[in-house]
Amino acid sequence: MRRVAMPDATLTLDKALQVLQDKAGITSAGNTRNAISQTEDRFLRLLTAQMQAQNPLSPLDNAQVTTQLAQISTVNGIDQLNNTLLALLNSNNITQALAASNVVGRNVLVPGDQITLGEGGARLGVELAGPADRVTVSIKDSTGRVIRTLELGAQDEGVLPVDWDGLTDAGATAAPGEYTFSVSATRGSESVEAITLAFGKVEGLTYGATGLIAIIAGLGRVSLDELREIL
Repeated sequence: MRRVAMPDATLTLDKALQVLQDKAGITSAGNTRNAISQTEDRFLRLLTAQMQAQNPLSPLDNAQVTTQLAQISTVNGIDQLNNTLLALLNSNNITQALAASNVVGRNVLVPGDQITLGEGGARLGVELAGPADRVTVSIKDSTGRVIRTLELGAQDEGVLPVDWDGLTDAGATAAPGEYTFSVSATRGSESVEAITLAFGKVEGLTYGATGLIAIIAGLGRVSLDELREIL
């Protein structure tokens, strides 16, 4: 299953930490308190920046950060910083929340079969578990009648955004409103697992019993890890 690709942070924390220590002249616990304070401040700012730049669908690994934090524990005066950050990292949602703030206001694809047709057409999506020779999308009206069939041809595994121009198979313009769709995919004589994806805009975030929840216009509340594509 293909996930959203987002830029990695420029520096990993362990490499950046060494650079900061070198610049501050810290080589042992006996260095000056001023140098330690400067390193602490820079490290905090760098950690915050890396959390914000990470992929919200694949947040920074807590174990990795814990290991990196241990590298500064030998520097006198940073033990308190270490303890504070470790306490934050014990929260499963802290790093994900920082990164997920960049999702608000973005269009996304999530599991669902709803389509909202506007004047300019509509967008939907398909997720394939493997490559397919033929992918067919069937768009249905409120009665379940197929009004438009989209032949997508051969497609690779992963998420595929699909645009509907709003026309029916008869060439007429469908009325704006709510529709549903289904998808079928085959490779040779075998079926390929295919999931329908609904399109919507993230209007906000909230916390639920399972973690961060995205509030998506027209679709309601969806767990953040259900986001298949950020457009």
